[in-house]
Amino acid sequence: MHYRRLGRSGLKVSEISLGAWVTFGHQIDEKTAIDLIHAAYDHGINYFDNADVYANGQAEIVMGKAIKDLPREALVISTKVFWPTMPGPNGRGLSRKHVMESIHASLRRLGTDYVDLYFCHRYDPDTPLEEVARVMDDLIHQGKVLYWGTSEWRGAQITQVYGICRQYGLIPPTMEQPQYNLLHRRRVEEDLAPVCHELGIGLTTWSPLAYGILTGKYNEGIPAGSRASLPDMAWIRDMITPERIAKVRQLTDLAKELGITPAQLAIAWILRRKEVSSVITGATRLEQLDENLGAAEAVEKLTDDVLERIDRIVGVPSEND
Repeated sequence: MHYRRLGRSGLKVSEISLGAWVTFGHQIDEKTAIDLIHAAYDHGINYFDNADVYANGQAEIVMGKAIKDLPREALVISTKVFWPTMPGPNGRGLSRKHVMESIHASLRRLGTDYVDLYFCHRYDPDTPLEEVARVMDDLIHQGKVLYWGTSEWRGAQITQVYGICRQYGLIPPTMEQPQYNLLHRRRVEEDLAPVCHELGIGLTTWSPLAYGILTGKYNEGIPAGSRASLPDMAWIRDMITPERIAKVRQLTDLAKELGITPAQLAIAWILRRKEVSSVITGATRLEQLDENLGAAEAVEKLTDDVLERIDRIVGVPSEND
């Protein structure tokens, strides 16, 4: 396992990490989730991503049970705040009230005294950025959070809150967590990359396989038992378009030519970017975890010629990305 600095911070995270979204507390049972975390740790993964809203808090509970048997100081645990998790008009967003109540609830569910990374899960237009910056600064000084960052914020929003932090002597954000994959490129490559370079922001990217589409498992339809086959996953089925499948079929052929799997090709393509501190992967089986980990060795296969072929297949970033 290779480890990368989280932006310009001194924290080192595994370049491939394991996330809890959709799977923990929902798609897989508790024992499988715990086994996956332990196997990931044994393979060198130290960064485990979560959020208070995943499976209505159950994902944090499951992760908390798993990490009890692991050395806490060796782990980098993240969670997030923004989406509705409590009743009433203050049960969502980034107000001081909701953030304070949310971090305490997350810490209880995770069974830990602190989280290493705390993300503002979306930009909140109803809360002043100074209020957001100050509550995050307070949490760091209280020792409940070690680093804070954003998720799915635009470059200009990150730059603005970073400037507020510098103006008032507050600890600025360290990381941003955007979606980034071969089918969703524009925000990272055109909007966030310049901000990462200027401010030293590290990216912990999610959905490297585009909800599983880039694995090629939907090339011939939606197989039974797959994520897209679940009743509450209609939004994934909407993304499986003929145009995307045509591209994935070509990527599948290219991966076979290189002697790797389509999933390894997709993850390796992200790992080649210096702005990326860690690629957050998901898994429902140990075999998937092993396959994802193999992507690190596949990076060297992505020569300039191969990257040009990939660009010809998927196209350059567009306004729709």
